[in-house]
Amino acid sequence: MYLPRSLISQLYTNLIRSHHAHSPAVLLLVALEPDSICACRILTALLRRDFIQHKIQPVSGYADLAKAGEELVRPMKTTGGGNGGLVICLGVGGLVDLGAVLGLEDEDSNETMCGVEVWVLDARRPYNLDNVFGGMPIEAPLGEVTNDARPRARGVEKGCVQRSYKSGKGGIIVFDDGDIVSDLNIERHAYCALAEMPEVDAEDIDGPDEDEEEDDTQDSSQSKKRKSWSDRDDENEDSDQDEERPRQRRRSNSGSSIASPRSRSRTPSSQPTSPSSKLQSPKPQSAKQLRKRLQKLRDEHESVLRQYNSLGTSYSEPVSTLAYSLATDLGREDNDILWLAIIGVTSLELSGHTSTGLGTSVTRTTALSTEQHRGWRMTRSSQTYALLRDEVRRLNPPPADQSPTISPAAGTSSPSDTSIRLTPDPRFLLLRHWSLYDSMLHSPYLASRLHVWNESGIKRLHKLLAKMGVSLTQCKQTYTHMDMDLKKTLRDRLLKYAGVYGLDDLVPSGTGRASYEQEGWGFIRSWGWKAQLSAVDVSVILGAILDVGPQTTSSMTSIASQANYAQSQSTQATQKDDVPDRSTALLPRFFAAYDALTPTSPSKLLEAISAAQLLLRSILRTGSSLLQKHQIRHLRAFRMGVVKEGPDLPLFANSPGALVKLALWVGEAIAVQEREKGSAENGLPTPLVLAALDEQRGTYVVLGTGGGIGGGEDIEGRKEREEKRRKREEEREKKRKVKEEKKAARKAQRELLGEDSDNDDDEDTESESEAESDDEEEEVDEEELEKRRKRGYGHNRFGIAFQEVVEETNARVRIDSFDHCIVEVKKEDLGGFLEGLSLKAVVGR
Repeated sequence: MYLPRSLISQLYTNLIRSHHAHSPAVLLLVALEPDSICACRILTALLRRDFIQHKIQPVSGYADLAKAGEELVRPMKTTGGGNGGLVICLGVGGLVDLGAVLGLEDEDSNETMCGVEVWVLDARRPYNLDNVFGGMPIEAPLGEVTNDARPRARGVEKGCVQRSYKSGKGGIIVFDDGDIVSDLNIERHAYCALAEMPEVDAEDIDGPDEDEEEDDTQDSSQSKKRKSWSDRDDENEDSDQDEERPRQRRRSNSGSSIASPRSRSRTPSSQPTSPSSKLQSPKPQSAKQLRKRLQKLRDEHESVLRQYNSLGTSYSEPVSTLAYSLATDLGREDNDILWLAIIGVTSLELSGHTSTGLGTSVTRTTALSTEQHRGWRMTRSSQTYALLRDEVRRLNPPPADQSPTISPAAGTSSPSDTSIRLTPDPRFLLLRHWSLYDSMLHSPYLASRLHVWNESGIKRLHKLLAKMGVSLTQCKQTYTHMDMDLKKTLRDRLLKYAGVYGLDDLVPSGTGRASYEQEGWGFIRSWGWKAQLSAVDVSVILGAILDVGPQTTSSMTSIASQANYAQSQSTQATQKDDVPDRSTALLPRFFAAYDALTPTSPSKLLEAISAAQLLLRSILRTGSSLLQKHQIRHLRAFRMGVVKEGPDLPLFANSPGALVKLALWVGEAIAVQEREKGSAENGLPTPLVLAALDEQRGTYVVLGTGGGIGGGEDIEGRKEREEKRRKREEEREKKRKVKEEKKAARKAQRELLGEDSDNDDDEDTESESEAESDDEEEEVDEEELEKRRKRGYGHNRFGIAFQEVVEETNARVRIDSFDHCIVEVKKEDLGGFLEGLSLKAVVGR
């Protein structure tokens, strides 16, 4: 089932009304990513305010999800002695059938969902349609369910939760961010139609048709003996009764409204008819023909669902903003909850979660259009960022004598200031907590465009600083000790010289005097005189806590030893498994990141800054080595790189999140290079596959990132659609003129002959309206088909390609990540795996 966004607070309101002291605790299954952690923080704040007990369970992958289902969800089932309850999935399980994974489908009893209600908030696409349009509890025993149809839950219409829906009987409910209502109407119709259709065996379609044999016997008997009309009527009545019985039985089994009306209309009438009318009446369809038609209709619906599932992965609205929408509908939004939503949204771009799947966010310019393809910001998130800026201005009204913004150089004016402000910060990482030089050097945006992985790129950076009038000695000081005048004029200096080096998007433009001038501005929050942190900085720090750990040591050797220790512990604990479980090292980091988001104190975030700096240094060092040594090879469908050695190898081998950030850094650098050389096919950067060797496990962690398309909108396709629409308008105008000329000629002829023109005018008007409606339907159909054809354009299809290679080869592969483009491959099978992968389509076209 799915919950429309307009009813997002209904389920929570029902939870408050039905909750009591003896109610089971709400179970939250949360993915190990900043967006999901922020959403968890928002929901737990709401639950604590309503005195609702809850339990948080981190989930690192599908193995952990199945384990949580076995140990935590199954005891809640009413068939297992439990009292039911609520499970909230944040960033978890949107791509799989949760009823099967969590064990809610009890084969030993007539009950499904077993009193357990599951809320799903996940930004990953495509949806698992069993969760969206299914997942309903059976309210009657199976023996009372007739027609083999899917039972209907009260308050649910074709999978859509209505306002009359009452919680308490269990079920899977997906929170709709708007995608289901706007984009999945055809899939909804196909899924619901398939759920009501009966199964058709191939033997029934290919076997002999009893109706046809009966018709042949009747035809032969009628050819031998001529009968009167009354005899034929009697025979028709008998044959109608014999033929109607199996058809009625098939209709009752199917529960479908498709075959029944047609069967009734095809049945021969028992009333006497004239020979001419009998010759013109259509021949009734036989049972075999009806079965074939039903199978054809089933194939069409299944094709719709297959096309949707083959679109490739993408990301939609963050779950943190959905949680914020819930708080807003309840009237409980405040600065703390708003700040969590801002961090969740900001973290998506840093982790490569774009609207076309896991990939880089780069600008793309084509000869047909100068429009830009960026990451998540250029599509749906532009509206989300605008709404967040409006919320910041609403909840943080500035004093009348102060500017509504805060510059990078400004400080807090009060020790009790905890406000959120908009800031035009440049695209540097940890600017306020590092030196200006290090912040610029480790920025993926600037590094990819200045080519800082080689000597010429470093010289280009030094030249930029020199033109800005900043000495190396000064810019290598800690930002807090830099000259105050330099801090105040930094933005203006960057705006003056950024265009010379192709850094047009380095600093957002606008003076900030009006809301529309703050497009692209970031967010910053103050904790009095304790600290000032931007949303980008917090997102980087949270990612480092999850990827590296909360330790503050600056020694890579210590990090590697800790990673190896956790790895050895994990190996000893799971010796029976060919691939050890990584959750032993990853799960404790979740609560460190969760605690770091304490709204009253930024101390834990400040302590983890060194871990974030360590991660950024490792990414720059390893990425520069791959590019300098030309270890990125170009295969048929993608570029390929392998990290086999180096001091940072344990970090990337033991943390898929760190490997993702490395791949994004390398992918953006390659994309910029291809764009500068003009070697990218159709202006699209080549996808990248990056692997890291885990020697102790004997495996490679392999991930595939998209081509940096960002928005996924096909400019060329849009030009074609506009051209087709223009041609349709021209054809329609020509047809209209021809019709008007013919109508005028007919009217003149009628006036000349003195005939009555009222009826003819009515007929002409009716024919014109029918023609116009046909043209409109044709245009709508073409637009819908074009939209559906381009819907998966640019999407990351590595997850689908990985599964296809596994089915075709003997490669030993483990797919456990919620991002299906991240897998683990046995060391000996990597060559064959990549060879098979090179023949697959890894980006939707």
